[in-house]
Amino acid sequence: MLSISDYLDYSGRDDALSGGARKIPITTPTGTYGVWVKRIGNNPRLRVLLLHGGPGATHEYLEACDSFLPAAGIEYYYYDQLGSGFSDQPDEPSLWELDRFVDEVEQVRVALGLGRDDFVLYGQSWGGLLALEYALTYQRHLRGLVISNMVSSAAAYGKYALEVLMPRMDQGALAEIVAFEEKGDTGDPRYMELLMEQHYVHHILRMPADQWPEPVVRGFAHINPAIYVPMQGPSELGLAKDAKLAGWERTERLGEIDVPTLVIGARHDSMDPAYMEMMAGRLPQGRYLFCPDGSHLAMYDDQRVYFTGLIDFLESLP
Repeated sequence: MLSISDYLDYSGRDDALSGGARKIPITTPTGTYGVWVKRIGNNPRLRVLLLHGGPGATHEYLEACDSFLPAAGIEYYYYDQLGSGFSDQPDEPSLWELDRFVDEVEQVRVALGLGRDDFVLYGQSWGGLLALEYALTYQRHLRGLVISNMVSSAAAYGKYALEVLMPRMDQGALAEIVAFEEKGDTGDPRYMELLMEQHYVHHILRMPADQWPEPVVRGFAHINPAIYVPMQGPSELGLAKDAKLAGWERTERLGEIDVPTLVIGARHDSMDPAYMEMMAGRLPQGRYLFCPDGSHLAMYDDQRVYFTGLIDFLESLP
């Protein structure tokens, strides 16, 4: 099993534009940049754009889709958001704002020719937050929406971490983790070691760390901290108080999203599964998929339930 450090110098850019991949030009306040997309399959009636997590992660961990969606005849698009993966990575901190990311998704939609008759937007984790935000502005373009492993409130995310997840951890290890974060020393290998043994293998992906699938290890290695830290904070244990997303709250606006929407939660997730079920109930056309053996990456540790439910939803769209 390769470790995260084995991938830190990986680029893979020699074949970044092969096999159906291309760069889409995106206009931003600081200039025009290219974002990477790759189409898999061909189904003009059912086309899914995948929004990865992070912020600042890549499409790589979503490659689990390759084992299920092609056989179901679903067309889907891998997409690295600006600053991530194969996309351009400008050193422009002003670009890492939620509204600009929403505008980017809309520009990608237009470039791909997606619309009301065929366009399903899927978002996992931060991608789910972004998809929710996109739907509040552009739902007229959507045939369907999938919010996977994401709650509609930053405060609820933090509350669950504080009141449910942290008390279950070894308190000595938790104190070490907090100390690293307070010192801003999250690059220390000991910090990642503690997070892995105390949090990641319980709530992010419930497999021994040396058995994590290669796309997940690769994806973790390529997270861009220049985006992740200012928007989310240095830790998975809730949002930092000064993070750009710390005040994000959309629960009271869920009723405005009147398109068929699947919300996916998991028993062992770092997000509260009961809260995600509540979200589905507030959405006018909401539906909830519960993964009883899954965590934040339930597409791996409760794979059959996850993809069976996802495909059933996609095939049921009017």
